Amino acid sequence: MRQILFAGAIGLFLTLIGTPLLIKLLARKGYGQFIRDDGPRGHAGKKGTPTMGGISFILATLIAYALAKVITGEDPTYSGVLVLFLMAGMGLVGFLDDYIKIVKQRSLGLRAKAKMAGQLIVGIAFAVLSLQFADLRGLTPASEKLSFITDFGWSIGPVLFVVWALFMILAMSNGVNLTDGLDGLATGASVMVFGAYTFIGLWQFQESCANAMTLTNPNACFEVRDPLDLAVVASALMGSCFGFLWWNTSPAKIFMGDTGSLALGGALAGLAICSRTELLLALLGGLFVLITMSVVIQVGSFKMTGKRVFRMAPLQHHFELKGWSEVLVVVRFWIIQGMCVIVGLGLFYAGWAAEK
Repeated sequence: MRQILFAGAIGLFLTLIGTPLLIKLLARKGYGQFIRDDGPRGHAGKKGTPTMGGISFILATLIAYALAKVITGEDPTYSGVLVLFLMAGMGLVGFLDDYIKIVKQRSLGLRAKAKMAGQLIVGIAFAVLSLQFADLRGLTPASEKLSFITDFGWSIGPVLFVVWALFMILAMSNGVNLTDGLDGLATGASVMVFGAYTFIGLWQFQESCANAMTLTNPNACFEVRDPLDLAVVASALMGSCFGFLWWNTSPAKIFMGDTGSLALGGALAGLAICSRTELLLALLGGLFVLITMSVVIQVGSFKMTGKRVFRMAPLQHHFELKGWSEVLVVVRFWIIQGMCVIVGLGLFYAGWAAEK
């Protein structure tokens, strides 16, 4: 429990004091946001705002995790390190994309094939490594079975698991990336989901099958390799994003860029895979799913009928064009995300209680 508290507090402190230093550095180098001409007109005033702010909470999360381990004298675990690797690796791909946008003034950044290749390399490495490093009970960080609240069904095998893990990583990374269109929207939504995974990891640790001798009902337990350390990682991410939100909320002093959005999406997918809550993530991160689906619907409708369902996609821009202020859209979308987290945690607890 001390690890969780230390990780969250250190992450919060580091981004609160470190982000303004990063803002000054990026502003001095002229690393400002490139605004697309086809976006909402109200966004034109954001041109030049420092971007690549994801550097702030990525570094803060890594440092917070390491310091929490040093302070408490606990060792890192394979599960925790792998999730951090996925976060940092996806963040690196996003950083290269942001850097090209800024230096070459090319709004699309990395070429699509190069960006996809980078995401695939990081994702495949995570998926393959997550099936290694079995503990004394034979548990690896990830499982070859699909999962909702716990694993279910038969093993899909290592090859299909890698494909499934890649789908989750790419879907969540691009989902957070699409959501990151308004000040504080993606950051605030991510804080809620990381808070949920902090709770889930702590609950799984308390009800772990490794503690079967002390449980009131050994049949209602969780087979997760390192649940407590996953809670530490989630807490570090929650605290770091919370501190970043202070500077990212409207009017934003800095944007996370693809550096941050790809990193957050990777971290969310990694936590879901390693905590055996893969399908539950679709509900816990319901806002990201909703916004992604709005783009799919918009593109599909236009290609098939030549008509658009929304005034603009992603969904948040549709409501901006309907006359909602940016702050109103963000707050209402946060409410939607909060409800998704509440329902998701409710199902998580109900699933556990049903086994008791």
